Amino acid sequence: MNDTLKLISDKIEESFKGAVLSAEELYNFNVITVQHEHIHPILKLLKEDEALNFHFLTDLTGMQTADEKQLGVIYHLHNLYKNNRVRIKTYFDINKPEIPTVTDLWPSSNWMERETFDFYGVRFKGHPNLKRILNVDEMDIFPLRKEYPLEDQTREDKSDKMFGR
Repeated sequence: MNDTLKLISDKIEESFKGAVLSAEELYNFNVITVQHEHIHPILKLLKEDEALNFHFLTDLTGMQTADEKQLGVIYHLHNLYKNNRVRIKTYFDINKPEIPTVTDLWPSSNWMERETFDFYGVRFKGHPNLKRILNVDEMDIFPLRKEYPLEDQTREDKSDKMFGR
């Protein structure tokens, strides 16, 4: 564990006992997985703590686990002064896809959260205008969830041997 990753995970653990599920360096990138119940105060700590100062939200996106039972949100934060980056991940049950908004910390997260809602169905509690941003309003599915087959099963013009099966 590098010094920056240790500092970040120690600060989080100091304030929120047991909130850090894992802290690792993957492909030269600091990655910390935390409990979703503490995500908003953890992100606030990372932004406002003078030693950490992760004041820039580079990206926010959704994901679904391979077992298809959980959704998650990934936050990429950047301290521009020290050029430190961290990826914060959190997971929650797919049947209760709710997490607090971070628009109060980073107003730029507004559209990122709307996109994540649109494609994964994650509801950001407290979001000022959570509605679809790219798909039609009438759409009742979330297209990036792994709930649907990748190919149209009714097509007859495709042969499996074309795809090496």
